[in-house]
Amino acid sequence: MNYEEMLKKAREQLPEIKKDVSRFEVPRVQGMVQGNKTIITNFGKICQYIRRECKDLLKYLNKELAAPAEMHGQKAIFIGKYSSNTINEKIKKYVKEYVICRECGKPDTKIVKEGRITFLKCGACGAKYPLR
Repeated sequence: MNYEEMLKKAREQLPEIKKDVSRFEVPRVQGMVQGNKTIITNFGKICQYIRRECKDLLKYLNKELAAPAEMHGQKAIFIGKYSSNTINEKIKKYVKEYVICRECGKPDTKIVKEGRITFLKCGACGAKYPLR
């Protein structure tokens, strides 16, 4: 048996490679502007999907939009007029920094506090990164 035949036989025995088509897609913001307030009606659903506390995401958006905000049930109300595109971009930035693992790219992470340092710990690959 020559090299080419052995190579062909080995390739036939390899398992079929499957591409992972499941993508982590954060729900788009649904809301409206009333007067000088922007109301996000599906804020609780977004927080539930990314598995983070609503208060954490709300605090992040407060800083990013430089606008006061408060929760009313599952809704978030921001003082000021903001487009859904602007808010979606800020949420995408939050997810990239505080949800997605930098090592494996999966969203299976938790925020863990050890002493005075806060870490992002991945449940899929075990990676651990300090957060700012």
